[in-house]
Amino acid sequence: MNLCTCLLLTAASLTFAVPTARAQTSLPAASDTFEVVSIHQNNTATDGHHHIYNNPSDSHFRTVNLSLKDLLQFAYDLPKSQILGAPPWLDSTMFDIEAKSGPSIDAELQALPSDQARRRKQLMVQALLADRFKLVVHHETRQLDMYALTKVKADGSLGPALKPASGDCSPAAFAARRGGPPPPSGPPPTVCGMQQGPGRIRFGGFPLSLFATGISNRVGRAVVDRTGLTGNWDFELTYAAELAPGALPPGAPPPPPDPDAPDLFTAVREQLGLKLDSTKGPVEVLVIDSVERPTPD
Repeated sequence: MNLCTCLLLTAASLTFAVPTARAQTSLPAASDTFEVVSIHQNNTATDGHHHIYNNPSDSHFRTVNLSLKDLLQFAYDLPKSQILGAPPWLDSTMFDIEAKSGPSIDAELQALPSDQARRRKQLMVQALLADRFKLVVHHETRQLDMYALTKVKADGSLGPALKPASGDCSPAAFAARRGGPPPPSGPPPTVCGMQQGPGRIRFGGFPLSLFATGISNRVGRAVVDRTGLTGNWDFELTYAAELAPGALPPGAPPPPPDPDAPDLFTAVREQLGLKLDSTKGPVEVLVIDSVERPTPD
Protein backbone atom coordinates (compact mmCIF):
# COMPACT_ATOMS: atom_id res chain seq x y z
CA MET A 1 0.00 0.00 0.00
CA ASN A 2 1.15 3.49 -0.82
CA LEU A 3 -0.24 5.46 2.07
CA CYS A 4 0.70 9.10 1.61
CA THR A 5 0.28 11.38 4.61
CA CYS A 6 1.00 14.66 2.95
CA LEU A 7 3.17 16.71 5.28
CA LEU A 8 4.43 14.55 7.60
CA LEU A 9 0.81 5.48 7.28
CA THR A 10 -0.70 -9.83 9.69
CA ALA A 11 -2.48 -10.05 12.79
CA ALA A 12 -0.31 -11.18 15.69
CA SER A 13 -1.14 -14.30 17.70
CA LEU A 14 -3.15 -13.69 20.85
CA THR A 15 -2.54 -15.41 24.18
CA PHE A 16 -4.48 -13.46 26.82
CA ALA A 17 -5.97 -10.05 27.48
CA VAL A 18 -5.66 -7.71 30.43
CA PRO A 19 -7.89 -4.58 30.48
CA THR A 20 -6.00 -1.40 31.21
CA ALA A 21 -7.16 1.52 33.31
CA ARG A 22 -8.10 3.23 30.05
CA ALA A 23 -10.73 0.63 29.23
CA GLN A 24 -13.13 2.89 27.35
CA THR A 25 -12.06 5.69 25.03
CA SER A 26 -13.39 9.11 25.93
CA LEU A 27 -15.24 11.05 23.28
CA PRO A 28 -13.53 14.09 21.78
CA ALA A 29 -14.72 17.50 22.93
CA ALA A 30 -17.45 19.18 20.92
CA SER A 31 -14.92 21.69 19.53
CA ASP A 32 -12.83 18.83 18.11
CA THR A 33 -15.24 18.12 15.27
CA PHE A 34 -15.47 18.92 11.57
CA GLU A 35 -18.31 21.21 10.53
CA VAL A 36 -18.80 19.68 7.06
CA VAL A 37 -18.12 16.03 6.16
CA SER A 38 -18.69 14.22 2.86
CA ILE A 39 -18.16 10.44 2.59
CA HIS A 40 -18.41 8.29 -0.54
CA GLN A 41 -17.44 4.68 -1.13
CA ASN A 42 -14.70 4.45 -3.77
CA ASN A 43 -15.57 1.76 -6.31
CA THR A 44 -13.47 3.03 -9.20
CA ALA A 45 -9.83 3.33 -8.08
CA THR A 46 -7.63 0.64 -9.62
CA ASP A 47 -4.14 2.12 -9.27
CA GLY A 48 -3.45 0.66 -5.83
CA HIS A 49 -2.74 4.08 -4.33
CA HIS A 50 -4.31 5.16 -1.04
CA HIS A 51 -3.83 8.66 0.30
CA ILE A 52 -4.40 10.83 3.34
CA TYR A 53 -4.05 14.56 2.68
CA ASN A 54 -3.60 16.17 6.05
CA ASN A 55 -1.98 19.46 7.03
CA PRO A 56 -1.99 19.60 10.84
CA SER A 57 -2.12 23.41 10.70
CA ASP A 58 -5.57 23.64 9.10
CA SER A 59 -8.89 21.87 9.54
CA HIS A 60 -9.05 20.36 6.05
CA PHE A 61 -8.85 16.55 6.02
CA ARG A 62 -9.17 14.46 2.86
CA THR A 63 -8.74 10.79 1.95
CA VAL A 64 -8.74 9.06 -1.42
CA ASN A 65 -9.36 5.31 -1.76
CA LEU A 66 -8.68 4.67 1.93
CA SER A 67 -10.02 1.87 4.13
CA LEU A 68 -11.54 2.45 7.55
CA LYS A 69 -8.70 0.37 9.02
CA ASP A 70 -6.24 2.94 7.63
CA LEU A 71 -8.30 5.76 9.15
CA LEU A 72 -8.23 4.03 12.53
CA GLN A 73 -4.46 3.70 12.21
CA PHE A 74 -4.16 7.46 11.66
CA ALA A 75 -6.72 8.53 14.25
CA TYR A 76 -5.42 6.36 17.11
CA ASP A 77 -1.69 6.22 16.27
CA LEU A 78 -1.64 2.42 16.24
CA PRO A 79 -0.45 -0.01 13.54
CA LYS A 80 -3.02 -2.30 11.95
CA SER A 81 -1.73 -5.32 13.84
CA GLN A 82 -2.94 -3.62 17.03
CA ILE A 83 -6.50 -2.96 15.79
CA LEU A 84 -8.64 -5.97 16.67
CA GLY A 85 -12.23 -7.08 16.25
CA ALA A 86 -12.67 -5.49 12.82
CA PRO A 87 -15.15 -6.99 10.34
CA PRO A 88 -13.57 -7.86 6.95
CA TRP A 89 -15.01 -4.82 5.15
CA LEU A 90 -12.86 -2.47 7.26
CA ASP A 91 -9.87 -3.54 5.15
CA SER A 92 -11.58 -4.15 1.81
CA THR A 93 -14.04 -1.25 1.41
CA MET A 94 -12.44 2.03 0.34
CA PHE A 95 -13.73 5.53 1.02
CA ASP A 96 -13.20 9.07 -0.21
CA ILE A 97 -13.69 11.58 2.61
CA GLU A 98 -13.70 15.37 2.55
CA ALA A 99 -13.94 17.14 5.92
CA LYS A 100 -13.54 20.80 6.86
CA SER A 101 -14.18 23.25 9.66
CA GLY A 102 -14.30 27.03 9.75
CA PRO A 103 -11.65 29.77 10.11
CA SER A 104 -11.77 29.72 13.92
CA ILE A 105 -10.58 26.09 14.07
CA ASP A 106 -7.93 26.88 11.44
CA ALA A 107 -6.62 29.71 13.62
CA GLU A 108 -6.52 27.46 16.69
CA LEU A 109 -4.59 24.76 14.83
CA GLN A 110 -2.10 27.27 13.41
CA ALA A 111 -1.35 28.53 16.92
CA LEU A 112 -0.42 25.05 18.19
CA PRO A 113 2.96 23.32 17.94
CA SER A 114 3.02 20.74 15.17
CA ASP A 115 2.66 17.70 17.45
CA GLN A 116 -0.30 19.24 19.32
CA ALA A 117 -1.98 20.26 16.07
CA ARG A 118 -1.63 16.72 14.75
CA ARG A 119 -3.17 15.32 17.94
CA ARG A 120 -6.06 17.78 17.65
CA LYS A 121 -6.70 16.60 14.08
CA GLN A 122 -6.63 12.99 15.26
CA LEU A 123 -9.33 13.78 17.83
CA MET A 124 -11.39 15.40 15.08
CA VAL A 125 -11.08 12.25 12.95
CA GLN A 126 -12.04 10.12 15.97
CA ALA A 127 -15.20 12.20 16.34
CA LEU A 128 -15.93 11.81 12.62
CA LEU A 129 -15.63 8.02 12.89
CA ALA A 130 -17.87 7.89 15.97
CA ASP A 131 -20.51 10.05 14.26
CA ARG A 132 -20.60 8.73 10.70
CA PHE A 133 -19.44 5.12 11.19
CA LYS A 134 -21.07 4.69 14.64
CA LEU A 135 -17.69 3.46 15.85
CA VAL A 136 -17.36 2.29 19.45
CA VAL A 137 -13.95 1.10 20.65
CA HIS A 138 -11.99 0.44 23.82
CA HIS A 139 -8.30 -0.04 24.70
CA GLU A 140 -6.72 -3.14 26.22
CA THR A 141 -3.23 -4.47 26.81
CA ARG A 142 -2.67 -7.95 25.39
CA GLN A 143 0.29 -10.30 25.37
CA LEU A 144 1.28 -10.56 21.70
CA ASP A 145 4.11 -11.60 19.42
CA MET A 146 6.29 -8.53 18.84
CA TYR A 147 9.78 -7.44 17.80
CA ALA A 148 12.36 -5.81 20.04
CA LEU A 149 14.69 -3.34 18.30
CA THR A 150 18.14 -3.95 19.79
CA LYS A 151 21.81 -3.31 18.99
CA VAL A 152 23.64 -5.97 16.97
CA LYS A 153 27.08 -5.59 18.54
CA ALA A 154 27.81 -6.03 22.22
CA ASP A 155 30.38 -3.23 22.12
CA GLY A 156 27.61 -0.76 21.23
CA SER A 157 29.00 0.23 17.82
CA LEU A 158 26.37 1.25 15.28
CA GLY A 159 25.90 0.91 11.55
CA PRO A 160 27.29 3.40 9.03
CA ALA A 161 23.93 5.05 8.29
CA LEU A 162 22.88 5.79 11.88
CA LYS A 163 24.06 9.20 13.12
CA PRO A 164 23.10 11.52 16.00
CA ALA A 165 20.61 14.12 14.75
CA SER A 166 22.25 17.22 13.29
CA GLY A 167 19.16 19.43 13.08
CA ASP A 168 16.54 20.87 15.41
CA CYS A 169 13.05 19.38 15.42
CA SER A 170 11.98 21.07 18.65
CA PRO A 171 8.68 22.99 18.94
CA ALA A 172 10.72 26.22 18.90
CA ALA A 173 12.24 25.27 15.56
CA PHE A 174 8.82 24.46 14.10
CA ALA A 175 7.50 27.80 15.37
CA ALA A 176 10.40 29.59 13.70
CA ARG A 177 9.52 28.00 10.37
CA ARG A 178 6.00 29.40 10.78
CA GLY A 179 7.26 32.88 11.59
CA GLY A 180 7.65 32.57 15.35
CA PRO A 181 10.78 33.34 17.38
CA PRO A 182 13.89 31.60 15.97
CA PRO A 183 15.35 28.52 17.68
CA PRO A 184 18.45 29.12 19.82
CA SER A 185 20.87 27.57 17.30
CA GLY A 186 21.39 24.88 14.72
CA PRO A 187 20.33 24.46 11.08
CA PRO A 188 16.93 22.94 10.26
CA PRO A 189 17.16 19.21 9.53
CA THR A 190 16.42 17.72 6.13
CA VAL A 191 13.79 15.45 7.72
CA CYS A 192 11.82 15.93 10.91
CA GLY A 193 10.10 12.64 11.63
CA MET A 194 9.81 9.62 9.35
CA GLN A 195 9.21 9.54 5.59
CA GLN A 196 8.47 6.15 4.05
CA GLY A 197 8.40 5.20 0.39
CA PRO A 198 8.97 2.04 -1.66
CA GLY A 199 12.34 0.68 -0.59
CA ARG A 200 13.34 3.78 1.34
CA ILE A 201 12.92 5.26 4.83
CA ARG A 202 14.25 8.69 5.74
CA PHE A 203 14.34 9.50 9.44
CA GLY A 204 15.51 12.57 11.31
CA GLY A 205 15.42 14.56 14.51
CA PHE A 206 13.50 12.10 16.73
CA PRO A 207 14.19 9.17 19.11
CA LEU A 208 14.40 5.65 17.70
CA SER A 209 11.12 4.81 19.45
CA LEU A 210 9.38 6.65 16.58
CA PHE A 211 11.18 4.44 14.04
CA ALA A 212 10.16 1.32 15.98
CA THR A 213 6.50 2.36 15.95
CA GLY A 214 6.70 3.47 12.31
CA ILE A 215 7.81 0.12 10.90
CA SER A 216 5.25 -1.95 12.80
CA ASN A 217 2.93 -2.16 9.79
CA ARG A 218 5.77 -3.23 7.50
CA VAL A 219 6.83 -6.12 9.73
CA GLY A 220 3.32 -7.13 10.83
CA ARG A 221 3.89 -6.83 14.58
CA ALA A 222 4.36 -4.19 17.24
CA VAL A 223 8.00 -3.07 17.54
CA VAL A 224 9.43 -1.73 20.80
CA ASP A 225 12.71 0.18 21.10
CA ARG A 226 15.13 -1.64 23.41
CA THR A 227 18.34 -0.25 21.95
CA GLY A 228 19.11 1.86 25.02
CA LEU A 229 20.07 4.69 22.65
CA THR A 230 18.92 8.09 23.91
CA GLY A 231 18.60 11.37 22.07
CA ASN A 232 17.53 12.01 18.46
CA TRP A 233 18.86 10.30 15.34
CA ASP A 234 19.20 10.72 11.56
CA PHE A 235 19.48 8.04 8.88
CA GLU A 236 18.38 6.93 5.45
CA LEU A 237 17.55 3.25 5.04
CA THR A 238 17.29 1.52 1.64
CA TYR A 239 16.03 -1.99 1.01
CA ALA A 240 14.20 -4.15 -1.54
CA ALA A 241 10.90 -2.45 -2.35
CA GLU A 242 7.71 -4.45 -2.12
CA LEU A 243 5.31 -3.59 -4.95
CA ALA A 244 1.82 -2.83 -3.65
CA PRO A 245 -1.04 -4.89 -5.16
CA GLY A 246 -2.70 -2.99 -7.99
CA ALA A 247 0.21 -0.57 -8.42
CA LEU A 248 0.66 -1.65 -12.04
CA PRO A 249 -1.86 -1.65 -14.91
CA PRO A 250 -3.47 -5.04 -15.58
CA GLY A 251 -1.09 -7.30 -17.50
CA ALA A 252 1.94 -5.06 -17.04
CA PRO A 253 5.04 -6.92 -15.84
CA PRO A 254 6.61 -5.76 -12.59
CA PRO A 255 9.99 -4.05 -12.78
CA PRO A 256 12.95 -6.39 -12.29
CA PRO A 257 14.02 -6.61 -8.65
CA ASP A 258 17.38 -5.23 -7.61
CA PRO A 259 19.43 -8.38 -6.89
CA ASP A 260 21.69 -6.44 -4.54
CA ALA A 261 18.94 -4.84 -2.43
CA PRO A 262 18.57 -6.39 1.06
CA ASP A 263 15.25 -7.10 2.72
CA LEU A 264 14.13 -4.73 5.48
CA PHE A 265 15.45 -6.91 8.33
CA THR A 266 18.87 -7.20 6.69
CA ALA A 267 18.98 -3.49 5.89
CA VAL A 268 18.27 -2.58 9.52
CA ARG A 269 21.10 -4.87 10.61
CA GLU A 270 23.70 -3.84 8.02
CA GLN A 271 22.95 -0.13 7.67
CA LEU A 272 21.87 0.80 11.21
CA GLY A 273 23.69 -1.81 13.28
CA LEU A 274 20.35 -2.77 14.85
CA LYS A 275 18.21 -5.91 14.69
CA LEU A 276 14.63 -7.03 15.19
CA ASP A 277 14.42 -9.84 17.74
CA SER A 278 11.21 -11.88 17.88
CA THR A 279 9.69 -11.91 21.35
CA LYS A 280 6.41 -11.56 23.25
CA GLY A 281 5.25 -8.73 25.43
CA PRO A 282 2.40 -6.45 26.51
CA VAL A 283 1.00 -4.49 23.58
CA GLU A 284 -1.68 -1.80 23.60
CA VAL A 285 -4.50 -2.72 21.24
CA LEU A 286 -7.66 -1.00 20.07
CA VAL A 287 -10.67 -3.32 20.17
CA ILE A 288 -13.67 -2.51 17.97
CA ASP A 289 -16.93 -3.07 19.84
CA SER A 290 -19.26 -1.97 17.02
CA VAL A 291 -19.09 -0.18 13.68
CA GLU A 292 -21.46 0.47 10.77
CA ARG A 293 -21.08 1.40 7.11
CA PRO A 294 -21.77 5.10 6.68
CA THR A 295 -24.71 6.52 4.74
CA PRO A 296 -23.18 8.27 1.70
CA ASP A 297 -23.79 12.00 1.19
